[in-house]
Amino acid sequence: MTATIALFTQDLRLHDNPVLHAAATAADEVVPLFVLDPAIEAAGFAVPNRLAFLADCLADLDASLRRAGSRLTVRRGEPAEQAARVAAEAGAGSVHVAAGVSAFAQRREARLRAVFGDRLRVHDASLTVVPPGRITPAGRDHYAVFTPYHRAWQQTPRRTVLPAPRRLRTPEGIGSQHLVFDGPFSPGLPRGGETAARQRWRAWGVDRYEEIHDDLAADATSRLSPYLHFGCLSATELTEHALRHDGAGAQAFVRQLAWRDFHHQVLAARPDAARQDYRGRGDRWHEDEDEAEAWRQGRTGYPIVDAGMRQLAHEGWMHNRARLLTAGFLSKTLHLDWRIGAAHFLSLLVDGDVANNQLNWQWAAGTGTDTRPNRTLNPLRQADRYDPAGDYVRRWVPELAHLPGPAVHRPWLLAPEYPAPIVPPEELTTRFRQGRP
Repeated sequence: MTATIALFTQDLRLHDNPVLHAAATAADEVVPLFVLDPAIEAAGFAVPNRLAFLADCLADLDASLRRAGSRLTVRRGEPAEQAARVAAEAGAGSVHVAAGVSAFAQRREARLRAVFGDRLRVHDASLTVVPPGRITPAGRDHYAVFTPYHRAWQQTPRRTVLPAPRRLRTPEGIGSQHLVFDGPFSPGLPRGGETAARQRWRAWGVDRYEEIHDDLAADATSRLSPYLHFGCLSATELTEHALRHDGAGAQAFVRQLAWRDFHHQVLAARPDAARQDYRGRGDRWHEDEDEAEAWRQGRTGYPIVDAGMRQLAHEGWMHNRARLLTAGFLSKTLHLDWRIGAAHFLSLLVDGDVANNQLNWQWAAGTGTDTRPNRTLNPLRQADRYDPAGDYVRRWVPELAHLPGPAVHRPWLLAPEYPAPIVPPEELTTRFRQGRP
């Protein structure tokens, strides 16, 4: 009887999982394995919010596997070493794993390759719709501009969506660890796991996405990003399902999935972009820890910015439009180093993904892939456009709930007890010319 290992990483699901499907096809018995790598904690990425969500994901994955006759084996340690130990215990001849894009994932794969050699099976198109490197412009290893990438992405054939396995046979006697994660957690964290992901997906409608996805108060985005980050949902399955609707909302939603793939292929080619400017602009960043802390605490004096930061603290998640305007405020209005903001986001976001977080921050800061690096987002104009009645601000800044309608966006006129704007309104576009000294 043959055995193999399905090593879960950011693909914590049964539906449309190329790793699990290939492992179940290749051998009589499969050991579903997840390894918590202490190196993630040492690097600062294992933050309480994501660990709490991960705990839900692992519990749900184990429950789903048990219904299929299997179970999840959990270990803590260096992934290649732990996989080798499990392989020895189970008599497994091979290991299946999804291809990653970050420098960390590439190092993990290299270590697995060193231990297992040609017994390692790496599966692409598991974490993304189109694997990084599948499409490239002439003479380059990746696309640096989204629009031509998107055109090529739309024309690229996608793999077939795979069913969840009905039955899995797993060897007996494989030891598993119980992982305990401590807080403090954001009080409004979503529940993790494939079951919760598919429930949310079924409850959400894509048809009006184009119309209302930027409406802050409507809160009508899918909120699927944490589940995509942990692989509780397949981006390929989401794409195929959305395109069956064939409307403006579906096209807009799929475009966001293409943006996700775009950032992954940039990071795969330029892993240093997680820490360094993708396109250096010679910035001399302003340094002011008091301003940075006011931004983190949601006390900038601009309620639309403060609302976004408070939503982040409470939910471990933030509306995408709020992410753009809070990032633009830090990097363009305050002209503080984008890495300060990116680190704070990663300390709280349940969907804290290196590719999307770092490269979206670089886009906002003008050091990334944006073809208009001097683009600025005026917080007052953003507030008037995307929260015209002020309901988003009143939801997250309750001390201003008494202010009527759009007046909530300018509290210095009616609520002098609220913190004064750290940048006077008349200086929003002049403090740093075009966002640079």
